[in-house]
Amino acid sequence: MRTSLIIFFLLSVVFHNLSAQETRNIYLGTSYTFYSKTLNEDRIYTVSLPESYNDDSAADKTYPLLIVLDGNTHFRPLSGMVQYLSSASTRNLCIPEMIVVGIENINRRRDFTPDKVITTRPNDTGGGAAFLSFLENELIPELDQKFRTNANRVLFGHSLGGLLAAHAYMQEESRFNGFIAVDPSFGTWDAETMDAKIEQVTPNSFNRFIYIATANWGKRNVRNRDRHVRWFESLNQKCEDPLPAKLEYFENETHSSVSIIAFYNGITSLFEEDGIYLQSIFQGSEN
Repeated sequence: MRTSLIIFFLLSVVFHNLSAQETRNIYLGTSYTFYSKTLNEDRIYTVSLPESYNDDSAADKTYPLLIVLDGNTHFRPLSGMVQYLSSASTRNLCIPEMIVVGIENINRRRDFTPDKVITTRPNDTGGGAAFLSFLENELIPELDQKFRTNANRVLFGHSLGGLLAAHAYMQEESRFNGFIAVDPSFGTWDAETMDAKIEQVTPNSFNRFIYIATANWGKRNVRNRDRHVRWFESLNQKCEDPLPAKLEYFENETHSSVSIIAFYNGITSLFEEDGIYLQSIFQGSEN
């Protein structure tokens, strides 16, 4: 009987403590819905604001934009990394504080492929130009109006998203001046297509920075890695000055696992103290 009373008393204390505990939500970001006239559809994006954004002392401060493709997958881990790497409270300050924007997918195969991919069955690939137009001509002006942004913008993409980031880098005009392309799916381009695209690259692209990460694909590794090296070296040869870019191979990472470590290396490469990007491209990121 005494043992039963003791057990009852202990359980009562435990349940009382549990019921007395307070809960609170962890803030990750705010989602918005925006109608795109270019894509003729609603698009959802989620925004993570910097630690100092709402401080009175930072009322006049502006921030770079980081646009994250495949926001469904990458927004939460990457926004957390940006907060940690730029936090004054942890004294990291490896990178400047940034406004991180994750774009939720509707049809990534359509949106992230710059060219029509020929297959035996009908497909809806080749919408990359329209999606880039949405990003640059609709979404960025929307973000500039809503938030205290500045002219420094980085585009992150993995796999097909990396392909779109590399394609955006090669365009004559771009609203982005930094690109992180993680294991981009260059397999959609044959050698002739890649050569033609590189031939059309103008010196404007070399006023931007691009980081390329290559994963280990096992038996298909040589082919994947060769595509990335070929693309990088072709640009390097075309650029008269030192190419503001970095190519990195991850022997121990697969296509699925490489994105987080590659983002860390890529985003910190943009802001190395002796890096060409920091010196000549990403000036004036903070007021």
